[in-house]
Formats: sequence, C-alpha cells, structure tokens
Amino acid sequence: MSGVLYPLLLLSLPIEPSGSTPPAPAQDPELISTESVMEATLLTLGELDKRLTVPVAVNERGPYNFIIDTGAERTVVSRELASTLKLNAGRPVTLLSMTGRSQVDTVLVPDLMIKSIGVQHSVIAPKLEARNLGAIGLLGIDTLRDHQVSIDFDSGTMEVRKSERKPRMRRAAKDEIVVTAKSVFGQLIVTDAYYGNTRIQVVLDTGSQVSMGNSALRKRVARSRKTQPIELTDVTGDKTIADYTTVPNIKVGEVLFGSMPVAFADVAPFERFGLTDRPALLLGMDALRSFRRVDIDFPNRLVRFRMPKNTPSRLQEYRSPTTGVGGYSSNRTL
Repeated sequence: MSGVLYPLLLLSLPIEPSGSTPPAPAQDPELISTESVMEATLLTLGELDKRLTVPVAVNERGPYNFIIDTGAERTVVSRELASTLKLNAGRPVTLLSMTGRSQVDTVLVPDLMIKSIGVQHSVIAPKLEARNLGAIGLLGIDTLRDHQVSIDFDSGTMEVRKSERKPRMRRAAKDEIVVTAKSVFGQLIVTDAYYGNTRIQVVLDTGSQVSMGNSALRKRVARSRKTQPIELTDVTGDKTIADYTTVPNIKVGEVLFGSMPVAFADVAPFERFGLTDRPALLLGMDALRSFRRVDIDFPNRLVRFRMPKNTPSRLQEYRSPTTGVGGYSSNRTL
C-alpha cells in the first residue's frame, strides 16, 4: 500500500571495469511488447516476488509492469521511470506509508492507460525508488476506483474492466462466496468479519505481501501463541518491526481461515481508516492466493471469492500454497 509494507527488494548491479566499452543507449525499464499486450483485454499477470503486476502505458510509451495495489490511495511511479520518460515535476505531497507520513516529490503523468479499461487517466504521482516499490510503478485506487479487477490465480491472468453501477445481482456460483464491503477513501473494508466471536474490520490489500493486524486484534489473540520478529520495509524505504504468528478462526463473510499468518504492528493505515481502537486486519496476498479467483468490484463494493476445487464443507485447516503455514476451510456447503 502506499501504504503497504513490503520486504526490501535487493537489486544486484554489475560493476563495469574502467576503460570498458561505452554502454549501449539507455532503454525503457521493463519495456515489453506493445503489440502483444496493449490490444488484449485479458492482461497477463507478471509476478515479481509474488506480487501482481499489469502492463501500463505512460505517455504512449511502454507498456511497463505496474503493481496492482488495492490498498493504495494513489498511483506511484519510480524515480527510474520518471527519469527515463522525463516526466515534469509536480509539487511535493504528504504520503502515508506504513511507517507514517513523509514529504515526497511528485511527477505529472498526463496519460496513463490500461487498454482493457479504455480510459485515459491523468495523475500527479509520488516518485519513489523502484527497489522499495518492488516494481517500476504502482496502480492505486485513483486509477482503479471506477473499475472491477478480477485476479485469476488458476490461469495467471488479471482482467481490469469498467464496472456497471448497481448491476443486476447475479447468483453466486456453487464454488463462489460473495461478500459486501464498505468504501473508505476508496478502499474496500469488509465488516462482516470475525476473529472467533469478535467482529473485526478487514481491508483488502493486494499490494501487501503479508496480512497485517493491529494491537486491538493482537490483544484478543492468545498471548501464549509464539511470535517471531520480522523486519519489513515500506515503499519509502523506512523499516518497521512486526510480530509474526498464526491466528486461528478468522472469518471473512462465509470463509473461515483455519490458520492465517499475520504480522502484528500498529502501522499508519489503521489510524487513517479510523481503526486504531477496533480489531482490524489488512488482508494481504498471502491469504488471497489461497483462492482460485478473486473479483473486486469497487463501485458496487462487492468481492467474490472462488474457492479451491473440492473444498470440504466441514471445518478443517488448509495449508497455504504460498506460505505453507496455514489456510482456510469453508463453513458453507459447496
């Protein structure tokens, strides 16, 4: 999240000896075939350290691989891309990251386009280091709020399309669970969620590698559960320490996570959403990847979860395919 904790991505660059052959002319970073991507409605997912990216054209250049971050309020570009495209500077802005607020430089992006949306976006984007973003850029709620994002983990594709406001509600498929959310600053928050018998607030966050919990939730989790400290780096490069453990019996809609890995820290977004005193969770990619497909409809505030094949109806622990620590079972007959 611009706003989302992300383990530091280390980049290894070769060192050229003095007197070596002059380097070739600079090329656009992460440039991929325009012909093969820009005409497609289904956008092939790229994965960088398990994060989702989608091809984006900037000022008719590229496309470039941008992270999809449903927890970020603003679209962000890397300093490297801004330099390559010679984007004009904007006024500094205050950016909320996991570790707090900071003043950052911005650039003007008059033409940002995802072909499947068919809409040109003009944004003032914070400019940050690519090694901290984990990619060349990041798509936030300012470019996603009027659309629907479908993440198909089975096929490794993402579809971004216009959303029909108040569409005729289609019946959920046999292996599908539909959850209604509320919108706060454009982000979707699920209120029909529980830890045991305690109601919690759950923010959908595709930009976060791990699910994050606040102190209000931590107090309700048995203190006897062992934790281990982990160091995480946010998009600005600042670090924070979180207590990492597994939490049983977290229910989101009709989905029960039997054992969910959670990193506990009172990070800034909880305050932003007014969730400092209420038990809350940022549902990250480690949990979302347990599903076959996730559909996020921002205007209609709906989330559809496609369950794994042969999901049992009885409650049982499910081993996460990405973390190996835990997963979920369904409390609904599928």
